[in-house]
Amino acid sequence: MATATIPSAKHADAPINQKLTPQDKLDLHRQMVRIRAFEQLSLQHYQGGKMAGFLHLYIGQESVAVGTISLLGENDHVITAYRDHGHALAVGMSMNECMAELFGKATGCSKGKGGSMHYFAPDKNYWGGHGIVAGQTPLGLGLAYGLKYKGLKGAALSYLGDGAVNQGAFHESLNIAGLMNLPVIYVIENNGYSMGTSQKRSSAFKSCLAERASGYDIEWELFSGEDIYEVRARTQIAIERAHNESRPTVLEIATYRWEGHSVADANKMKYRTKEEVEKYQQQHDPIQVWKRNLLQEGIATEAELKQIDKEAFKEAEESAEFAKNSPFPEPESIFEDVYWEVDNKTDSGRSGRHFFND
Repeated sequence: MATATIPSAKHADAPINQKLTPQDKLDLHRQMVRIRAFEQLSLQHYQGGKMAGFLHLYIGQESVAVGTISLLGENDHVITAYRDHGHALAVGMSMNECMAELFGKATGCSKGKGGSMHYFAPDKNYWGGHGIVAGQTPLGLGLAYGLKYKGLKGAALSYLGDGAVNQGAFHESLNIAGLMNLPVIYVIENNGYSMGTSQKRSSAFKSCLAERASGYDIEWELFSGEDIYEVRARTQIAIERAHNESRPTVLEIATYRWEGHSVADANKMKYRTKEEVEKYQQQHDPIQVWKRNLLQEGIATEAELKQIDKEAFKEAEESAEFAKNSPFPEPESIFEDVYWEVDNKTDSGRSGRHFFND
C-alpha cells in the first residue's frame, strides 16, 4: 500500500473546513454511518441468497466518498467504478432505490437491470457505476470536456481503484486531459490490492501511483483518506484548480477495504494477513477517526452518536424490507432503456438513423 502523509490538526484549520458548522460535521458523520450500515445489511442479505451477481463493498473507505463529494456544487459531476454504493449514497441517492437495485427489483435506481455495479442518478450529476476496469475514466474526461465546451465553472470527479491505473484507457484519458486542459479530477482510491494482487506485485512506480501524472504535465497529490478534514482540505485544491484554471489533477488517496474485492472473494485472508486487516479496522477506521474529532470538539456526545448509528441501521433495515416487497421488472422491460431515441420516440429512433442523414 502506498505510504501517505500523516493527518494533522492543520487540516481542520483549512479555510474549507473552517466553513463547516457543527451540524455540517454531524451530517458528514451521519453519511459515513449510513454507508456502513447499508453495506453491512447488503452483505447480510447477499449471504442469505437474496441477491445475485457481484457485490463490491465500500466498508472502510467511507471518508473518501463523503469527504470529496461534500465539496461539490451545481456544475460538478461524479462518475465511478463498480465499488459505487458509497458514492451513490454520498450524492444523495436513497437507500430504498439503492437496495432495491441490489435485489434486482423494478423500484431500483436502474429498474433492477443494473445491479450493484450500475447505480445512476443523472438528476444528481451522478453517472455511474461502471463494471469495465477504467472504463469510466474516458467518460469522466467527456464530462469535463462538456463543462469546458459549455463554459461552465465545474469539475468532473472520476474515481478509480489502484488496479485501474495500468489500463490503457486511463493513460489515454490523462493525455487528453493534459493536452486540452480539461477540468477532470481523477481520484485513485488506493486500497492496496488489485483484486487479490498487492500493489507491489501489480504496478511499477517510483514514489506512488499518482506520480505518473507528471508525464502528462498534470498536477498530482498523495494523501491519507482516513480523516475527512484532510480529504476535504487536499481535494479542495484540485477543485479550485479545475474551476478557476480548467486544469486536471490526479489525487491518490490511501484507504483500505475491510472485505474482499467482492463478496465472492473467498481468498481475502490468503493474500493479506489477519493482523493487517485488524490493524486498519482498529487504528484507521474513518468513522472512528471522525467520531474522535466530534467528541474532542464537543460537537456531539457518545449518546448522540449512538443514536445516529441506530437511525442509520434502522433506515438500512427498512430499505431491505422495501426491496423485498418490491416487484421484479416485467420481462418485456428488457427492451426498454437501451436507446434513448427509441424510448422517447424521436425521428432518429423511428428511422434507425442515429448519426447520419441522407
